[in-house]
Amino acid sequence: KVSRNSALSRTIFLARRLRRAWEGQERVGLLLPPSVPGALANFAAMLMGKVPVNLNYTVSESALESCIHQCQIKTVLTSKAFLEKVKLKVPAETLYIEDIAAKPGAFEILSAAFAATLFPVGMLERWLGRAKKGSLDDVATIIFSSGSTGVPKGVLLSHYNIASNIEQLEQVFAFKSADGVVGILPFFHSFGFTGTLCLPAVLGIRAVYHPNPLDPKSIGQLVHHHGLTFLLATPTFLQFYIRGCTPEMFGSVRLVMTGAEKLPDRLASAFEEHFGIRPLEGYGCSECSPAVAVNTLDFRAAGFRQVGGKHGRIGHPLPGVAVRIVDPDTLAPVSNGQSGLLLVRGPNIMQGYLGQPAKTAEVLRDGWYVTGDIANQDEDGFLQITDRLSRFSKIGGEMVPHIKVEEKLHEMAGATEQTFVVAGVPDNKKGERLVVLHRLPADQLAGCLERLAQCDLPNIWKPRPDQFFRVEKFPYLGTGKLDLREVRKTAEKFSVVEANGDG
Repeated sequence: KVSRNSALSRTIFLARRLRRAWEGQERVGLLLPPSVPGALANFAAMLMGKVPVNLNYTVSESALESCIHQCQIKTVLTSKAFLEKVKLKVPAETLYIEDIAAKPGAFEILSAAFAATLFPVGMLERWLGRAKKGSLDDVATIIFSSGSTGVPKGVLLSHYNIASNIEQLEQVFAFKSADGVVGILPFFHSFGFTGTLCLPAVLGIRAVYHPNPLDPKSIGQLVHHHGLTFLLATPTFLQFYIRGCTPEMFGSVRLVMTGAEKLPDRLASAFEEHFGIRPLEGYGCSECSPAVAVNTLDFRAAGFRQVGGKHGRIGHPLPGVAVRIVDPDTLAPVSNGQSGLLLVRGPNIMQGYLGQPAKTAEVLRDGWYVTGDIANQDEDGFLQITDRLSRFSKIGGEMVPHIKVEEKLHEMAGATEQTFVVAGVPDNKKGERLVVLHRLPADQLAGCLERLAQCDLPNIWKPRPDQFFRVEKFPYLGTGKLDLREVRKTAEKFSVVEANGDG
């Protein structure tokens, strides 16, 4: 936790130390967890006119090397202690923040404080080595997609994109000076970069960082000690907080917003029962900076109530964001209430994918971003995501949605945590078949399968009992999303073993 004036002074000091190391580089790599040093390094890069690229430290070394190569990064700023912890080899020249910031001289400290207090922005930028005057359309950062369904792509987000998204969120939530953000999302996550790094700095509210979102006890103590009010998290992280935090620890929290994956109603209810506050579901994509739609708190006045959120919905589009729901094949608008492909338009839509004009053209059509999500909109304007195009299986000519099958399985098992994951694998007779990875004991699975056989799902949607395979844990990405590629690989391995009669 650092005050705003101190943060600017420290940012200037760090930028002066990094000026020579980053000279001549347009993009600089950062491999740091959510922390004060990580935040200051990002601010230093932007103040110097550089493009900070926060690298995902949870991916394989080959994926990391691909990201560095795509961005033509020459140097990566990291931490010795952190690098030892994640045990990752960096395929580029490495700068250690412990060395860069070591033994600050009295003159450096005083000059940084002087510049932070008295220099106008233009003079400050020139003093830090910015080569040319900046523009809102300049690239602010490159966020690599999570790679849950394919090779990560570099999303180009401009200062205008991110500033617009911050303004949109501020209009919806009306942050106050006393508010404080829990900074647990990694900065390589677009939700973390915009929501926990840039938003507090722009709006002048507090942010307290912790490098490990899966450390509930420490996070609960931070929230309690600093009186933090705004928690941005993923549903996966909320499961840890239910188990590891007492209700008193989250007593100051007034708003919990989840994204990155669907918030199951069973999990939202369990969180509300434990902490007395119901998480609100939002929706976004890296390509949208990232927020697109959010539920919010109800507005109440004498004789009036405006509903701000609905269970199972992702809320209304943010101010300035337009949505369109179309037929996935023809892109013609569908009737209100019908499901279709979700398109998004607004000032927060990315500039494109780094070095991939063909893929950019696939998803940006006449200014509309093609999300790849299937959604519908009710009579009150609330959106609901029903599935992803990538999470369907074509079985006997019929499209079967994995998410709906998962929801029914969790309902049959009475599970509040992620207990089932559905994947599609090749099948010689029907094109594909469903495989279910699960974490239930055998006796509980038997009861669940009995109820599943009697439920109202179409028979073609019901996975065969011999296609349920128990795993110790599910694979997750660093963003908190399920790693769908690894899920599919695991499902295919189980399926092959079963077909060969070896298991």
